[in-house]
Amino acid sequence: MFFLFSAAQASALQLKPFKDDLFAYPATLSSETNGDYTVIDYREMRDINQRDEVPEKRVHAQYTDTGVRKVQQDLLLKTDAGDVRHIAVGKAQGASVIVLYLHGQGGSRKQGVDDFTFGGNFNRIKNLMAGNGGLYLSPDFPDFGDKGAAQVAALIDHYAQQSPGAKIFVACGSMGGALCWKLAARTDTGRQIDGLLLLGSLWDESFFSSLAFRRHVPVFFGQGSHDVVFPVANQESFFRSIIAKSKAYPTRFVRFETGTHGTPIRMVDWRGALNWMLSKAP
Repeated sequence: MFFLFSAAQASALQLKPFKDDLFAYPATLSSETNGDYTVIDYREMRDINQRDEVPEKRVHAQYTDTGVRKVQQDLLLKTDAGDVRHIAVGKAQGASVIVLYLHGQGGSRKQGVDDFTFGGNFNRIKNLMAGNGGLYLSPDFPDFGDKGAAQVAALIDHYAQQSPGAKIFVACGSMGGALCWKLAARTDTGRQIDGLLLLGSLWDESFFSSLAFRRHVPVFFGQGSHDVVFPVANQESFFRSIIAKSKAYPTRFVRFETGTHGTPIRMVDWRGALNWMLSKAP
């Protein structure tokens, strides 16, 4: 009965607000496909220079609440795939929802818990998880290939066992997206994950043959229109190909007009994206 009750609770969960007024999207420039494709007015002068005390290094104090560090731990999990260093924020057992952030090239577990970079957006996801009985995880991993995927899968499995009723969402920044698609394709994590967020990231057509795709796991894309690493046109084309495969597939695309490679990590509305995913999760 406990498992059934927990699963029902998780599917009905909607995250309570945390500084929503400060993190709301700027004006919508255009919208298509019933709001599932949206173009947002992004401006570097306003969204970086005015928001940050030191541009790209330290956001103004009102965007953060560092009290959340009281429930933050730097941990080591020993697994058959290797030792997984990770930072955990919130409830390690009995969590209502679990969110992982997988960094890109040159990043580390510390990027995903930095309170002051990326406009304070990592501090927001930490507070959203801690304030809603959830768990936020930011791991290290050795590569963006099979070994890295195996270690992240082991981490997911460990915490899924500690919180059997939790919905599990994986957010991937930049090259971390390679792991998102690998996790979707695996037999174990393809069954366990309940949503993917690709932030300034890449596409992979192997997704269409994955277990996660067959389960209709919701996929959120955030992309800057001036991303020179992963061009927006490619990611938009992939988003549209998902809809072409299945009109009912739960997928959303937010394009930040004039935004660059790191813009989606700074600008994604975590609460809006995750509440949508919680309402669509299999």
